[in-house]
Amino acid sequence: MIENSLETTDIFRGAYYLCRGGELSGIRFRRNGKRIASFLITGRGLDKLDKQYRDGQALVNPLQFRESLNHLRDILFEKLREQDDLASSRLGKIGEGK
Repeated sequence: MIENSLETTDIFRGAYYLCRGGELSGIRFRRNGKRIASFLITGRGLDKLDKQYRDGQALVNPLQFRESLNHLRDILFEKLREQDDLASSRLGKIGEGK
C-alpha cells in the first residue's frame, strides 16, 4: 500500500483514520470568520479508508475510537491554548509600546 496524507476538518473522520493506523502529522488553523482546524493525517491506505468512511462501511472498535477522538481533542485544545497565549503576549507587547 502507498503511504499518503489527507487533511480533514472533521474530528470524527480524523479519529477513524487514527483507529485504522493513520498518524496525526499536524494541525493547521485558518480563519473564515471563525477559527477552523484541519487535521493532517498520514499513513498507508488512507484513500481506501476514506472511501470506506464515505460509503458508510467504516468499522472500528468503539473504545479505540473514543480514545482517538479524545487524543485529537486534547491536542486540538493544547494548540488553541498555545495560539491564544501567543496572541495575548503579542497584544501585551503592543500595549506596552514594544
